[in-house]
Amino acid sequence: MKRIGKILNLFGPFLGLIFVYLFFFFYAPANFHTLYNTKTILTQAVIVGIAALGMTVIIISGGIDLSAGSLIALGTVVTAIVLKNWGNPLGAGFGVALAAALTGVLACTLCGFLNGLIISLCRIVPFIVTLGMMQIARGMAKGLAQQTTVNTPSNWLNDLMVVEPKMDVWYSVAPGVWLLAALAVAMFVVLRYTLFGRYVFAIGSNEATARLCGIPVALHRVWIYTVGGLFSGVAAVMQFSNLTLGDPTAAIGMELDIIAAVVIGGGSFSGGEGSILGTIVGAVIMAILRNGCNMAGVPNWVQNILIGSIIIVAVGLDRLKHARQA
Repeated sequence: MKRIGKILNLFGPFLGLIFVYLFFFFYAPANFHTLYNTKTILTQAVIVGIAALGMTVIIISGGIDLSAGSLIALGTVVTAIVLKNWGNPLGAGFGVALAAALTGVLACTLCGFLNGLIISLCRIVPFIVTLGMMQIARGMAKGLAQQTTVNTPSNWLNDLMVVEPKMDVWYSVAPGVWLLAALAVAMFVVLRYTLFGRYVFAIGSNEATARLCGIPVALHRVWIYTVGGLFSGVAAVMQFSNLTLGDPTAAIGMELDIIAAVVIGGGSFSGGEGSILGTIVGAVIMAILRNGCNMAGVPNWVQNILIGSIIIVAVGLDRLKHARQA
């Protein structure tokens, strides 16, 4: 039983990925398993996957961030406003679009910083702080956009989520997919080989022990939530690219998909556990579920029930695993 448990811990997310794909391979229409739809699934995994990289760091540290979806909406609005005000009707240049993207990322990073600062200084549980930030960020997005969508001139950001930039070329995927891969590699290195990464696992495993060992827990918790905000900001730019406008109502409920991706990938709400590779697999599973259900004609409300059930089962299995270890 112990050997089986170790195998499931190591390969559970991959087995889940294979099972979900095979299920829709036979249940969904034939065009589900085409090369183009595979590229579509990878593209659909980008926004959740990038935000989940930051959520992985937060959950490993024993925290949670419910504001990720609202930060993504805020980032799309800020990006669109800069493009609208600095660009011209014929199109925005490379520099203007880059400045807009960086401004959107910065806005989300500042919100993440505030999350970490309030949690550390006021000693309020992350659930409450990020729940409040979820409402604050959503309200800011609606206020800045004047409760409507913000249209923008044409710009190169719109091309980041094009499913197949070069038609009928098997290796041609959306630039956002390559960005997700690069960020995943970078975060894998950070968590595995840097002092910051070791501190993240130490804080999540036992915060009191980490503090006794001399780790500045409060300072690192600020950094952890700042990193989470940063990745939500990058995801916001990808969401803007997908929508090609700023939408204050975007990404409602997306924080559940983001959290589910981390949990499915082996992250534990108890802290101290999680991996970048597992999170990416979890994000792809979520994309396959959404894509396969849409192709099979499964109603959206059934999808919500399915994803909620997956979160409960994943957390239940994690609790059972920890109970056996104890």
